[in-house]
Amino acid sequence: MLIQWNPRRAEVSLKAVIFQVGCLAYFFCSGGSSIADDWTQWRGNNRDGVWHETGLITSFDKSDLEPLWRQPIGTGYSSPTVSQGKVLLMDFDEANQNESVRCFDARTGKLLWSHTYRSEYRISYTAGPRAAVTITGDRAFCLGAMGRLHCLNVKDGSVLWEKDLDREYQISKDRRMPIWGIASSPIVVGENLIIQLGAKDASVVAFNQETGDEVWRSLNDRGQYASPVLVNQNGKQVLVCWTGDGVAGLDPKTGEPYWQQPFRPTRMPIGVATPVVNGNRIFLTSFYDGSMMLEMSETSMKVKKLWHLIGPNEKKTVALHSIISTPIWIGDYIYGVDSYGELRCLRASDGERIWEDLSVVERQRWATIHFVSNGPNTWMLNEQGELMIGQLSHEGLNVTSRETILTPDQMRTPNRKGGVCWSHPAFANRCVILRNDRELICIDLAAEKK
Repeated sequence: MLIQWNPRRAEVSLKAVIFQVGCLAYFFCSGGSSIADDWTQWRGNNRDGVWHETGLITSFDKSDLEPLWRQPIGTGYSSPTVSQGKVLLMDFDEANQNESVRCFDARTGKLLWSHTYRSEYRISYTAGPRAAVTITGDRAFCLGAMGRLHCLNVKDGSVLWEKDLDREYQISKDRRMPIWGIASSPIVVGENLIIQLGAKDASVVAFNQETGDEVWRSLNDRGQYASPVLVNQNGKQVLVCWTGDGVAGLDPKTGEPYWQQPFRPTRMPIGVATPVVNGNRIFLTSFYDGSMMLEMSETSMKVKKLWHLIGPNEKKTVALHSIISTPIWIGDYIYGVDSYGELRCLRASDGERIWEDLSVVERQRWATIHFVSNGPNTWMLNEQGELMIGQLSHEGLNVTSRETILTPDQMRTPNRKGGVCWSHPAFANRCVILRNDRELICIDLAAEKK
């Protein structure tokens, strides 16, 4: 929690001055990072799964993980996002076919406002919205599983503008609605709100974030579930979109493709993991179609495929056949979860497997671990609701702490008797905020408790 000094008296005490000087010293000594960070969009402020805060616990036991607060919510895979002391997420009331956007006080958990609207689901796994709310300033961009898009005022939840993208772009009518619905989280670049939609001749669409007017549309690729990321190539911003037919690098201002790399699925568009970027390389992983490494040219707006490794089937895999988990890239190595829960280390240069570990998540089809990097540590949440602190290296995995903190009850999933925790957690204000299908909880991870 960011501590703001706001004196009530004109006379400033020496103690308060010392406090502010100490805060400034912390600011500069920590490389310019603020005392508390927000988590404003999918996988953090930069969509890279990196948590920059310091002053955190480095190990824990069960007594360290009692929630600061918990609040009841409905079903959904939409992960929480955090900005300006508020936590936002989306959920679903299946009985009444209503989606809702909810806003909670980050410190107390108090429900500040809700916005509810009807959305009749015609997709598989009808557990609720998939995409994370994207927050920019006082605007929250909220995308439902059937394409209902809202721009809400973060302060009070009032509707600034809204769109029914399924109707406007005839996604269902053209039989282009992904089987699991629209899951890609919106991204804001400059004045544009950009959504990976999958519609005919409008696979990716940009809207003016202030008015909701369409700015551009691009590609005719099928829809998929991965969220786009923004990179720099030769001094230009490039929006990397992994669609149902390939990977494209688009000009975020115009939608014009700088480059395109085919990556057509052998069975169906199934990519969920976010493209992982390190320097000028882009790593992608698919459940049926293995791993692909691309390299962006440093002298032109082009891309080339460095390697693509795929096993004979989902059980006999090479490299990494991931589904929901986005891998993490540390140094020269990539760490991720294979098709049945095998945590693997790959050499980034050629995809060669260095090691495999079977202890972090139960062996299941589509087993999931969410990874977040924080300094030398990696925080992991597996689908059984266990939170872990560990260190990943090419020499192996070292888990220093591990405790169950969340009940795995997201039930509308295949082959799971006990449910799962598939929603990515948020790490902000030295806390972890996470959800299942019944509640949202916040746990204080600060080394010195408030």
